[in-house]
Amino acid sequence: MLEEQVRDRLNWAGNYEYAARQIVVPASLAELQQTVAGARQVGVLGSRHSFNGIADSAGTLVSLEALPPGIDLDTDARTVTVGAAVRYGILAEHLQRRGFALHNLASLPHISVGGAIATATHGSGNGNGNLATAVVGLELVTADGEVRTVRKGDSDFEALVVGLGALGVVHRVTLRVEPAFNVRQDVFTGVAWDAVLADFDAAMSAAYSVSLFTDWTEGSIGQAWLKSRMDDARGVPEVFYGGTPADRALHPVPGVAADHCTRQLGVPGPWSDRLAHFRLAFTPSNGDELQSEYLVGREHAVAAIQAVRALAPKITPLLLVSEVRSMAADRLWLSSNYHRDGIGLHFTWKPQQAAVEAVLPDIEAALAPFSARPHWGKLFTAGAAALAPLYPRFDDFKALAGRMDPEGKFRNPFLDRTVFGTA
Repeated sequence: MLEEQVRDRLNWAGNYEYAARQIVVPASLAELQQTVAGARQVGVLGSRHSFNGIADSAGTLVSLEALPPGIDLDTDARTVTVGAAVRYGILAEHLQRRGFALHNLASLPHISVGGAIATATHGSGNGNGNLATAVVGLELVTADGEVRTVRKGDSDFEALVVGLGALGVVHRVTLRVEPAFNVRQDVFTGVAWDAVLADFDAAMSAAYSVSLFTDWTEGSIGQAWLKSRMDDARGVPEVFYGGTPADRALHPVPGVAADHCTRQLGVPGPWSDRLAHFRLAFTPSNGDELQSEYLVGREHAVAAIQAVRALAPKITPLLLVSEVRSMAADRLWLSSNYHRDGIGLHFTWKPQQAAVEAVLPDIEAALAPFSARPHWGKLFTAGAAALAPLYPRFDDFKALAGRMDPEGKFRNPFLDRTVFGTA
């Protein structure tokens, strides 16, 4: 068993330093069980792409990267079981070679399966649930060091999937897969805001996945990225709400070279190299950015977008870019899309944390009438009192955590502030 030193105490963005006394890297399930059972407080690291303290612990942090990836494809059941530390891009390449696919990917293929699921991280598409909706089974180490396996349909399954790290250390995940498919990616520029907002549902339904990139200031959206399945009868529009196809590959952030982006210009290719925005072979930036995101019901999409546009004088000077995406409803208790189809209003900020944190209350106040739920892994200010009314099963989740972890082994200041309300 290895222990990482101070050099590895920062998250991906470099804006958060972990407070844990030690970071342990078990090489086997038995070592993981021993670590969890013996720790007074413990947390688990994924790819460190969270921008807050959700993965931290005052005691021991566990990295699962040394555990065997164990990618096990069951072609008959159409499932794949994989170590929670495996990056989505690695899993996607493996599945593509075997002729299978996941239903969606997040913008970064570098994030870990376990961490993305635990925070309800998502891709895009009106008909596509977030990444956690592909889960059909979990294996986790509980507070006493025992291994518990749950399957879809079991008691507590819908609470455990988006577990925020508060219920145990998930070390293996079983995901639903489907036959592999090809995708083309087309980028349109000069898309008119007014035209999109007048026909928003149709605009977001124009492809398997639609992303709108903007800085909120102009009458036109900066870029619209359409990811279209080649087996989809909808085809690809020649013009998209006043926007025309880009004549070269583009990065979502204006002025940045597109070398690290996935293939564009309508060239068909495997889902594994199109559904994410960035290529696995490259880190899209040095992490020198911050992120926030708020998700609202799709019925409030236009009003919520207009509310954010009204804040452009405060928001835009701090932005690298914003992205608007859509996703389907699900039944996972602490998912941002629990029982509602939604859109995500994402903000990629310049690395100016004090200024960003100063503007977040304004954004949250503007979106409060729409019951906006923040992404669990990104920057936001709301505490448990504000979040509890947004999730019908919030109190049930807290009660389950009390039963599974009565001594609070998996709790930390972030969870105390946002879930348990004891900060």
